[in-house]
Amino acid sequence: MYYPARRRSSLALSISVVALLAGQGIASPAAVAAAPAALAAPQREAAARADALVARMTREEKLQLVHGYFPPMAERTPGAPLSEMIPSAGYVPGIPRLGIPALRESDASLGVANQVEQRRGDVATALPSSLATAASFDPEIAYAGGAMIGAEARAKTFNVLLAGGVNLTRDPWAGRNFEYLGEDPLLAGIMAGDHIRGVQSNDIVSTVKHFAFNSQETGRMIMDARLDEAALRESDLLAFQIAIERGAPGSVMCAYNRVNGDYACESDFLLNQVLKRDWGYPAWVMSDWGAVHSTEKAALAGLDQESGQELDRQIFFGEPLAEAVAAGRVPEARLDDMVRRILIGMIDSGAMDAPVPTTAQDIDYAANAEVAQRAAEAGIVLLRNERATLPLSTAIQRIVVIGGHADVGVLSGGGSSQVRSVGGAPVEIPLTSGAAASFARLTYHASSPLEAIRALVPSAEVVFVSGDDPAVAAQAARGADAAIVFATQWTTEAQDVETLALPDDQDHLITAVAEANANTTVVLETGGPVLMPWIDAVPAVIQAWYPGQRGGEALARILFGQVNPSGRLPMTFPRSADQAPRPTPPGLEALKASDAASNAGAGSAELFAPFPVDYPEGSDVGYRWYERERHTPLFPFGHGLSYTRFEYGGLRIEDGDRLTVSFDVTNAGDRAGTDVPQLYVTPLTNGAPRRLAGWSRLTLAPGETRRVSITAEPRILAEYDTAAPGWRIDAGPYRVRIGRDALDDTLGGEATLSPRTLKP
Repeated sequence: MYYPARRRSSLALSISVVALLAGQGIASPAAVAAAPAALAAPQREAAARADALVARMTREEKLQLVHGYFPPMAERTPGAPLSEMIPSAGYVPGIPRLGIPALRESDASLGVANQVEQRRGDVATALPSSLATAASFDPEIAYAGGAMIGAEARAKTFNVLLAGGVNLTRDPWAGRNFEYLGEDPLLAGIMAGDHIRGVQSNDIVSTVKHFAFNSQETGRMIMDARLDEAALRESDLLAFQIAIERGAPGSVMCAYNRVNGDYACESDFLLNQVLKRDWGYPAWVMSDWGAVHSTEKAALAGLDQESGQELDRQIFFGEPLAEAVAAGRVPEARLDDMVRRILIGMIDSGAMDAPVPTTAQDIDYAANAEVAQRAAEAGIVLLRNERATLPLSTAIQRIVVIGGHADVGVLSGGGSSQVRSVGGAPVEIPLTSGAAASFARLTYHASSPLEAIRALVPSAEVVFVSGDDPAVAAQAARGADAAIVFATQWTTEAQDVETLALPDDQDHLITAVAEANANTTVVLETGGPVLMPWIDAVPAVIQAWYPGQRGGEALARILFGQVNPSGRLPMTFPRSADQAPRPTPPGLEALKASDAASNAGAGSAELFAPFPVDYPEGSDVGYRWYERERHTPLFPFGHGLSYTRFEYGGLRIEDGDRLTVSFDVTNAGDRAGTDVPQLYVTPLTNGAPRRLAGWSRLTLAPGETRRVSITAEPRILAEYDTAAPGWRIDAGPYRVRIGRDALDDTLGGEATLSPRTLKP
């Protein structure tokens, strides 16, 4: 189903111009000069409407908009309008006399969430994990997924979707990696921006989150992420900046953690200086749920709305804010600004003028499932394919499918993003301990790879073995034409994984099956990288991520060649855990000690105290770290194989004020396929690691050649100068590489760039 954008808000238009002026687009000087004037009228209109509404509001009405309820716990709050709420993430009452609708908020980026089935019987379409979307390297896939889940949110009466997760993957063990878009700021920012734009095409608000530097789940409420300003601007903040420019989210959600000493939701640097001053963001900052720690400091630092107030130690933006405003400790003008920004976000997204229905509407789930399946097919990565083990022939006689509950479904990630998908949950296991126990369950989507394989090869004998006993599985694999092992690793919000090894002795299972059958394929359903001690014995490996509610069908089509794999890794897969900057989660041992003391009846607060986390990699996140430290990973960023092969040639470099490269891509194989050539650039003068500066995604018929042109994002070429302040591109020579991944030097040359500065 195609979801057309209904409108482009003044915020979206203004951000397009910001991107254009930063050098992301190609336009004539006259067009650039004319753009601000063309945008002035709609920007002024939105601001004027918001100002007029604020002027008509009482102080009580203003205060009503700056804090919201957490419906599952709202009964604790006297006077809460319980009859107006449904079980969901949040609710902020509207002001009917002024035509301001209530804000009805739902998680998250992968679909309309329904954790632990708080809305009994309410299902939604489940996209693959965001890492799978990032692995597509296709902004159209990101947009289509956002548009689909935004349409379902509106049909379910929600007008705020807490989507847009764009925290960079700094650590392979982080429990929430599956919700995010990988380790590179350009890729993550572009994909997040287009996902947000898709959500908001339905005239609802999307957030971008978690601002900023929310890089781990262990101690996420108390850890202090520490990094210097330049490195932060060149990495995590750049991903947010690009996402905001492209997507124009109606709201920015600040994070739980501290950043350089201050809580993110109390950070004047992040909220007032970077977001609102330097980037000119006009809409509102909402807190994460339980992330507010003060009234005056938070309000003056730039927090505009307290979300899920019942999860905070107290309701900071209720009576305490009213008293602070009355006493002048928080100026009335600041309260007006908070409300004005909320209204601008609602106006610009369309939520103000297109009220959601009062009752749930019918949804074409069959059409939406196709969107989820296309995303899965585009994001599945073929990691290894020795001896052309894949694709399997449809004339195959006997297949053994092993493990991973592949007889009933595919795994999903846990936490606030959990979607109760169409078809239900064939496997659902409550947690008995841990930080996620109250709101997460180990949950599978009802999309059986086994049944999908049987449907594609009805004449074959396809046998399933649970994999609980490696010896039994190996015996079943002997004599089969092919063995397919489904290996799983569950990850969730609120908990980081303690080891990158596959759980439940699955390495032993894979080794045993590979010894019994030389035509073994391993399919990994994981939240990110895992260690693969068996890799040399297994000829074919597929990274499926969490493939969503049509994951089984997508995997079957990949395995049998109906779809040529085209996914590329959005994060580096280490060869060993100690290759990463932090082999295990900082604070994990203290957390274990705290839990042990708590279980023994002792207090735990003293044991698990706030702790700092330093990031020695700086802005060299992911593949840049591996290059800097001379580590050779198991699979590099950008890696992904195809059932055909592509050749590059004819490189032409246009340099000076702007870097543009053009080259030929040829499908030199015998079947159609999609390639993702990647542009990496590094200055020759300082030895810095290469950086992804752009890419293209194109589908070619056998023998077809196409000319590709990529213009480098200028901030990737630059360093951030805190003294200027702003971005600075140094004059001089730069190495240019066109490759299949971050280690590939297939095609290269040298560019000479002119000096240039850009605003922060």
